[in-house]
Amino acid sequence: MAEAFLFAPEAESYVEGLRCFPLRDIGSSRWIVQHDQLEKLNLQAALSAKRQEDEFIKESLVSHEKMSILIYELICIEVWKSRIFPLLLKSRVEPKQTFPCYIVLYHEATLISLLETVLYHEDVVQACDDVLLDLAEYCSSRIITLASRHNDGECFYDENERASKEPISGIDELKRQYKQIWFQVTVKAVSILRYIISNLSSLPVSIATRLLNTHDIICCLVELVDKPPWTHQTKDGKIVRYTEAKWCPVHERETMAVTKTEAQVWLALHHLLMDPECQRKYNYSDHRKAIVLKLRGKLNEVLLDQIPVLRDLQRYLEHLAVLDIPPPREELILEQVPEIREKLIQDNKGKWKEIATLHGKMILEPDADHVRMMAERFANTFSLDALEELACDVPKCALCGQPATKRCSRCRNEWYCKRECQVKHWSKHKRACNIAAEVK
Repeated sequence: MAEAFLFAPEAESYVEGLRCFPLRDIGSSRWIVQHDQLEKLNLQAALSAKRQEDEFIKESLVSHEKMSILIYELICIEVWKSRIFPLLLKSRVEPKQTFPCYIVLYHEATLISLLETVLYHEDVVQACDDVLLDLAEYCSSRIITLASRHNDGECFYDENERASKEPISGIDELKRQYKQIWFQVTVKAVSILRYIISNLSSLPVSIATRLLNTHDIICCLVELVDKPPWTHQTKDGKIVRYTEAKWCPVHERETMAVTKTEAQVWLALHHLLMDPECQRKYNYSDHRKAIVLKLRGKLNEVLLDQIPVLRDLQRYLEHLAVLDIPPPREELILEQVPEIREKLIQDNKGKWKEIATLHGKMILEPDADHVRMMAERFANTFSLDALEELACDVPKCALCGQPATKRCSRCRNEWYCKRECQVKHWSKHKRACNIAAEVK
């Protein structure tokens, strides 16, 4: 069996040492150390879940009451991306290396991947206590933005980027990475929101109220079913689908197969529409009813065979179609509101440009020692054999996407199907290869 990323005592020490970093410390040496430890915790948690072994990462996070720190760090990096990163792009400073900034951008993906793995368990959801409202707010905002951007015509599959052989500037590369990570994170937010929704009956009532009536998450999820942003038809008529954190071509016989993300959306809708307490709280209008009834056209036999529990939802929708909409209920509710994001914004009000200037020097123009330290940690974390076990598919060529059998002998990170593809891809791969080779 492949080796583990972490043994339990080492993981315990990492979890015990987790702390919240101020916004201005993002990208610092101490922050990089914690990011590296979180990445190892994330990889080990995924490996334990895949092997169906003792999930000691989950147990440690709960016993040491560190779930609130993970959620704080997630929202903190989201605030950094929305307030600081645009200022860095506007500075027009051409980064010496995109690697340090990429690590900061990817931090959000690391945190949400770890949360997705551990929040599958009901006891972890309940252990989040008051900060679960902040996580629900984060996930619902991400999903609403995804549905809005997709309805406005934005496509998250970039055919031009895959076809281009020309090198691009560092700033353009960071913009591309930002968009890729944003979509990856938002897809994982769908799973986390489903885990929260499945436990609404044991959670504070304000979470259900905000999801149902403040954000109208039901209509938002229906839009994702009606126009899925994780499925795209290319210019040559082929279907590609986002699954397991990458875009994959879909064979004709698999077009009706339900992906994990699509299943999460359907299960969330099933709970929200079928749970008696959610039905009582949700104020239907003619507009909301019309949107929800769009689901009837999607509930075909192929889908019902894959998710049989949706047959109950099908019967409910038939009943809803002939039901008169009752007048909205007026209830006095003392509603709890999320606090983490608002506090971060208030604490750093008027300091955005100052922090952006500091981070511009630290992230876009780092000194050689800082880059080397980051590269060494990155190389050590991702050099373990256990990574091979986490990979679900055979390696794919970095250029054309075909099954690959050859590996870059210099850095051992990229795969290729033939030498011609390796030569053509060198202009893009050169920078990362040089860093990895220097570390080794």
